[in-house]
Amino acid sequence: MQLVHSLQDIRFWEIGLIVAGTWAAIWLVRSTLPYLAERGPSRLRLYLLAAVPIARLLLMVLAIVWIVPIVFNITLQNFLVIAGAASVAIGFAFKDYVSSLIAGVVALVERPYRPGDWVKVGSDYGEVRNVGLRAILLQTPDDNAVTVPHSTIWTDRITNANDGAETLQCVADFYLLPRHDGALVRALLKDVALTSPFLNYGKSVRVVLHEEPWGTHYKLRAYPFDMRDQFAFVSDLTVRGKLAIADAGAMEAVALTPSPTT
Repeated sequence: MQLVHSLQDIRFWEIGLIVAGTWAAIWLVRSTLPYLAERGPSRLRLYLLAAVPIARLLLMVLAIVWIVPIVFNITLQNFLVIAGAASVAIGFAFKDYVSSLIAGVVALVERPYRPGDWVKVGSDYGEVRNVGLRAILLQTPDDNAVTVPHSTIWTDRITNANDGAETLQCVADFYLLPRHDGALVRALLKDVALTSPFLNYGKSVRVVLHEEPWGTHYKLRAYPFDMRDQFAFVSDLTVRGKLAIADAGAMEAVALTPSPTT
């Protein structure tokens, strides 16, 4: 039984229109949805960004399903032959690439990260700007673009700071020598967070501490209104927290570095 239609029967013009239309639709989705996400309400932003990879995958699957019957004579026997040959060829030639593609499908289902999430993969931390079929694109705080293959989820730990939520927790650290009023410092640091222009007032502010051999470690935990302001938020908490600590008469601990040997 003939597997492929004769060249006279294959409508190449239709295949060209399908490919061009699919490419144009994907380009429109990748351009329009992020544009609307950046200019729309913050609550809607994550949903629009998350819709980009799903829409792209659906468009590509639709195009393939449309093209295959034009080229191949689809029967059960021919389908098994095509699937078997393609599986063997792809398995040997593109093992790593296919691993990333499969991991990408798993990521779309399990959603360990979405566009708009702030994640840490290995030593790289940043916002997920794009979720492709093979990899994700991270935008780091230093404005570097880092491409991370989906296959990383098989081997490395992925830390998601907000996991689809509209905000994330920020922590400002303070290290003080033992002789100070702990209750006063806690109250002052909490006031510092409550008066920050970046604060999300719908979330709680907490000051936790624990003792170390050299003194006391304070952690001021709060949530910014916009995740993109997290670094400005931590900087604001740190600068004004240091001033509040100095006004309270407490002294910051200084890390001791070992002197070089001669």
